[in-house]
Amino acid sequence: MPDQGTIARHPDPGAAEVSLIIPCFNEEMVLDALFERVTAAAETWGCPWEVICVDDGSRDRTWSMLQARHAADPRWKAISFARNFGQQIALSAGLLNASGRAVMIIDADLQDPPEMLKGFIEKWRDGFEVVYAVRIRRRGGVLKRLSYWIFYRLLAKTSSLPIPRDSGDFCLMDRRVVDVLNSMPERHRFLRGMRVWAGFRQVGVEYRRPLRASGETKYTLRKLFNLAFDGIFGFSDVPLRIAVFLGLGVSAVSVLVLGLIFLFRVAPMLSEVLPRALVSDSVMQTTAIVFVGGVQLFCTGLLGEYLGRVYDEVKRRPQWVVRAVSGVAGRVPPQ
Repeated sequence: MPDQGTIARHPDPGAAEVSLIIPCFNEEMVLDALFERVTAAAETWGCPWEVICVDDGSRDRTWSMLQARHAADPRWKAISFARNFGQQIALSAGLLNASGRAVMIIDADLQDPPEMLKGFIEKWRDGFEVVYAVRIRRRGGVLKRLSYWIFYRLLAKTSSLPIPRDSGDFCLMDRRVVDVLNSMPERHRFLRGMRVWAGFRQVGVEYRRPLRASGETKYTLRKLFNLAFDGIFGFSDVPLRIAVFLGLGVSAVSVLVLGLIFLFRVAPMLSEVLPRALVSDSVMQTTAIVFVGGVQLFCTGLLGEYLGRVYDEVKRRPQWVVRAVSGVAGRVPPQ
């Protein structure tokens, strides 16, 4: 990290036309490169700007580095959470505290090139209210790339909204879109789905996503599954319909099993066609019980996912808790 005395101090630019939100979690290894590349990119935008970094409960030097950056350049602002609340909540806090007429989102790991943001702003000035990036090639492990591929296509098939495939949170949104998202009170937030729900004119920009600039990914497999569940259960009722069809299917299979048992009892000659072990009472009963039990557990799990989200909503707890701020109000949504 460069010494604060070596960084030229910038005057407070006042109201920003463009805000950039960056969620951070244990990013000390990449922050210096992030400061340099984002600042260089922002100087090409041709308008007043601000960057709001949201420290999502980091345990390394991330917060102290963000504070030092704000002291050197007030256009870099920061919010620190009291604990880790998750990336989507960190982005939501940034959206609520951003002041720009256009608000952009980018990850801290520099897998999303800051140099692309100028193109987003140009699209916005052409009249598009949402400009999002579409990954045409993803670097990383085979399992992770396969998981993303399956998730986006499953979401596209099940959601009632036209959520673009292979598009993440890397985007620009007009102030009108941001105001809509800020007014949405749900706690299980899936911003890439929420911005589609909001509507307005939207356009995608394709790019090839590189590897992280430094450090390790903070999105574990568990967090990816949680994000996938928030997307599917938050924007689709297809799982509930699957439960209905499974119930009908179980009923049909049960009738078939009962029919086979009845036929075997009234027509002993079936033993010459089917091995007795396959049509014995114990085998059929055990198969039916296991099958029905599995379907019941699956359907109960689906209902639990929806009910759990309802339970979280009615508790009305704050979506995040602010520990400290630098250069920003640190607003939280009303309860």
